[in-house]
Order: sequence, then structure tokens, then C-alpha cells
Amino acid sequence: MTKYTIFVCKSCHRSSEEELETSLSDGTILLNQLNTLCVQQFHPDELEIQPVGCLWACRHACVVSVSSQDKPSYLFVNLPPEESPTALLEFMQLYIKSRKGVLVWEQLPELLQPAIFAQIPPVKS
Repeated sequence: MTKYTIFVCKSCHRSSEEELETSLSDGTILLNQLNTLCVQQFHPDELEIQPVGCLWACRHACVVSVSSQDKPSYLFVNLPPEESPTALLEFMQLYIKSRKGVLVWEQLPELLQPAIFAQIPPVKS
């Protein structure tokens, strides 16, 4: 079975540094909600949610990357932490069902359409 991965930048935040010291980062909020929803919809051998310290797109928080072997990777930016998990899992269902992983912009969940930043071709061996 092919394994799919969602990388979530857990250090992403739209809040000030002072607020961050007393609360969870927006990336961690998104990560926690994504983990909760994922176990209800996907088999653990099919989809992995992997926290990442930083995805180097701090001006575009929250940032998530989706990847799989032999399919393009996708980078999403400016994701609202509370609303994005549902849209990301909808995207994953489309991505997994797609033979080559190429989705047209109109197929993306509406919340993700303005958030798509890049589609990176798969590495060919």
C-alpha cells in the first residue's frame, strides 16, 4: 500500500511572539485537529501526519506540504488552523484516488484554492 504524508509546520503562527509564549502555535492547533480527524477517516498505513519544525515559509503561516512517492508534492500556505483540517483531508481523498496525483485547481476544496502555492513534480528514478 502506498503511504501518503502530510507535513505540518508546527511552529507556524500568525500571532505575536508574546501570545505564542502562553498558547499553542497555530501550526500545533492545525496539527492536533488534523490528527483527530485523520484517525476517523484514514487507515494508519495509508496516511501519516508528520510534524515538522519549520517549512521555511514563515510569512505564509500556516504551511502544509503533501507528498507521496511517484506523485507530485503540493505546498499550501496561509491556512487558517481551525478550518483547514477538513479541507486538507478532502484534498487527500482526491489525491489518493488520482492515479498520477495531478489535480486541477477547480477540484481543490474551496478553502485550499487560494492556498495552493506550489505543485512540485515527483522525482523520477
